[in-house]
Amino acid sequence: MHAFLKCALFLAALFLFIGCSDPATLTPTAAPPAPTEAPTAVPTSTPVPTATTPPETPQAGTPDDEKVLTILYWQAPTLPGPYLSPGNKDEDAGAITLEPLAKYDPDGNLVPALAAEIPTVENGSVNKDLTSITWRLKEGLKWSDGTNMTAHDVVFTWRYCTEEDTGCTASAAFTGISTVRAFSDTTVWIGFDAPTPYPYTAFVGYGTPIISQAQFADCVGEVSESEPCHEQNIAPLGTGPYRITSFTTNEEAVFERNPFYRGPEPYFDRVVMKGGGDAISAARAVLQDGTADYAWNLQVDPEVLARMEAEGEGKVVSGFAGLVEQIIVNQTNPDPALGEDRSEFLDGQNPHPFLRFTAILQAMSMAIDRAHIAGELYGFAGKPTCNLISGPAHYTSTANDGCLEQDIRRANILLDEHFVIDSDGDGIREHNGIPLRITYQTSTNSIRQQTQELIRDWWRQIGIETELIHHDASLFFGSEHEVNAEASLRRFFTDLQMYTDLTSIDPQEYLSGQLCDQVPTRDNHWAGRNVARACNPEYDALYAELSQTETGPERERLVKELNDILVQNYYQIPLVNRGLVSAHLNTLKGVEINGWDSELWNIEEWRR
Repeated sequence: MHAFLKCALFLAALFLFIGCSDPATLTPTAAPPAPTEAPTAVPTSTPVPTATTPPETPQAGTPDDEKVLTILYWQAPTLPGPYLSPGNKDEDAGAITLEPLAKYDPDGNLVPALAAEIPTVENGSVNKDLTSITWRLKEGLKWSDGTNMTAHDVVFTWRYCTEEDTGCTASAAFTGISTVRAFSDTTVWIGFDAPTPYPYTAFVGYGTPIISQAQFADCVGEVSESEPCHEQNIAPLGTGPYRITSFTTNEEAVFERNPFYRGPEPYFDRVVMKGGGDAISAARAVLQDGTADYAWNLQVDPEVLARMEAEGEGKVVSGFAGLVEQIIVNQTNPDPALGEDRSEFLDGQNPHPFLRFTAILQAMSMAIDRAHIAGELYGFAGKPTCNLISGPAHYTSTANDGCLEQDIRRANILLDEHFVIDSDGDGIREHNGIPLRITYQTSTNSIRQQTQELIRDWWRQIGIETELIHHDASLFFGSEHEVNAEASLRRFFTDLQMYTDLTSIDPQEYLSGQLCDQVPTRDNHWAGRNVARACNPEYDALYAELSQTETGPERERLVKELNDILVQNYYQIPLVNRGLVSAHLNTLKGVEINGWDSELWNIEEWRR
């Protein structure tokens, strides 16, 4: 859930040109069944590009036998943790030492961290009515100061982040939770306000790790960012493979091995996260100079990165999650002559004059060369996709893969077969006497304008004339729908528009935005998320099933079918699955870049 609500922040950190439309594999072990009701005698209270010079790397001046891992985050962390600072850079800095109950692997599967196993209905740790979940912790967990880490720390973390005056930036992850209780030192019970088919939002992933009750007990509420709490905020105790030794805001974080880590001793003696410089200097430090081990979030031209990689020092790596660049197809009529009814749904009585004819939309999709867009414009950061739900893999449909092959010849044949023809010889086909002239808008940036131009040229080859429009991103994605109506993606005064949308690790929240009651209208001040204005009763009925279905094969089937309804009716036309891009030295082993969790999610396995 919180991944969707933090979409704009995530995208801003990922690429300068990204826009947002508004963020299990397991081996079960034996566990006692979860209580079906909240325990009554449970402790619930707490006891009390011009490149700049890359930053210097710390190898110089360190002992020859000291193993130092140097990580470059050119957007330096403000704090080493996610609760008082909202950026992915801060979450990543925290992820080196702070841990959640469970993480996501690069395929989007849940894997235990502090938990002994992943709770499920099958193993008795998720209530059958989906109103509670019970987590069992591993035995013998220690904080990095050697004190015991227990279930009471989990309860405290919930209280800390849900106390309004704390100012916790991750509070949305706890929405829908009515209570969190420590059933014992190793058992945590979470109760929900309502049936929750996907109960893995709180304490899962790097955005909601566990913090120490003993350390932060006096830092709840308004005092959370006060001077007395400064030391706690910049040096949180953790349970991970490394513990923090020093932190300088917006400059550097230094870590050493955690002697109380539950797992095998990590390889490196020290980890240094350096801030400053820019993306291209960070890329050069790894790929050309070999003076740093890892460089994050490389917002660099793909051709430049490829040339750097060819130097042979390092490797560019990409992580993909649920970020899809797509074309939204207006299901309503955007004709300016309609006045106030322009692009208004009007209970389905204002349909688009030709963009609801499936053959036209199918031909438009067939004419697009997604592989060319992904490879030439996005490079390492793009993969062609035919789905809105592009991951995790167990939620991804294979029913639409035909779109991966461009076929302009077949697109023309399809239009001819459906009598969408150029009757007057002007090069533009007509449908029911209406010429296929469309307007196509997006935000202003070079990648999007190049994408528009390619697609316009391909559509010209099938007899469709396209006017390209782009708006400043602050207006296109802005909230001034009345003042900037022509530029607002929610008002949608064109036939088509293009932007990136983000789905969470569980797609239900994204899919809920495509329901009939989510259509933006003047009555709801254009607040609905169903920007295409598509109302499909079959979709709504299927979504109702999804909202009551627990995780597992049936839920996966429903997600795929919902995706297919959206794609095969061409309410949205997916183009590119967008990823994050980083780089590491060839000598650095064990790196598995992860689009679903922190890039540093398995740093304990990194070695040379």
